[in-house]
Amino acid sequence: MQKFSDVLLTLDDASHVQRMELFHQDGKPAGVIENKPGSQGSVKVYYHLYRMYGEISLDAAVEGLSLFAEHSSDAENCPGKHPNIDRLLNLLEDEKSLSVKVTESPL
Repeated sequence: MQKFSDVLLTLDDASHVQRMELFHQDGKPAGVIENKPGSQGSVKVYYHLYRMYGEISLDAAVEGLSLFAEHSSDAENCPGKHPNIDRLLNLLEDEKSLSVKVTESPL
């Protein structure tokens, strides 16, 4: 299994992303991921998924769990420890895509 730190090196830069807001299909908020220490890897993964799939769909969740590498099994064993991975695990169960609003840094 690849390490998460190695996976991040393969993904496009997301340093211009300030925050990502996620929404359920009914428009209700599903979460926010801000580009700050401790969640920069999640921003990079979710931004990659958004660019590839246009939303966080079932297929995106499967790929995302693979990208989070060793942290995905830790999240399964310790619910609540990795909320951004928990969100993907929950999507596998309910199969309801999340829409994404990206806020980028001004130039």
